[in-house]
Amino acid sequence: MAIREIITIGHPTLRQKARKVTRFGPELQQLVDDMIETMRNAPGVGLAAPQVNVAERVIVIETPADEEEGTPAELYVFVNPEIVKTSREKEEGQEGCLSIPGYVGDVERHTWIVVRGQDVRGRPQRIRAHDYLARIFQHEIDHLDGVLFIDRITDPAKLRRVTAQDEETLAGEAAEALVLAEPEPALTG
Repeated sequence: MAIREIITIGHPTLRQKARKVTRFGPELQQLVDDMIETMRNAPGVGLAAPQVNVAERVIVIETPADEEEGTPAELYVFVNPEIVKTSREKEEGQEGCLSIPGYVGDVERHTWIVVRGQDVRGRPQRIRAHDYLARIFQHEIDHLDGVLFIDRITDPAKLRRVTAQDEETLAGEAAEALVLAEPEPALTG
């Protein structure tokens, strides 16, 4: 495994539509392993292949453990993911992105979604994700279509620069898809 460079806004790969994966083998497994290590090192809760300059439809997500709830961290790997069903309800929440360091913004997302895709071996898989996990999946799948969270912000006043002090506070949150001090308890993983 290796930590790969996370490319940032301005790099053309971030704006490209990623290619569907058709070859499942050691190279794909290496990419996934590297993405997981890179995401954890950043630290973040999600990473899409275009963020490590690979224009393929691959995402990795890891929700943090919740000691209060007694739930462990959960890792998700999806190849060729697609959202096949969404809630009518949407909710605004704060997000950030490893490819747009130093900024967070309020983004409206569906409260639940159904995602279909494949695992690293090409086997079909499906998940119904709610709240925080649904937000992360939507954010990462957007990357596969060349869409960044800043493209989803409807009011420029909802994009904010994060100060060094804010970053220290957030370091423990390990958030690419940041959800900060939301009053809605439904946004916990």
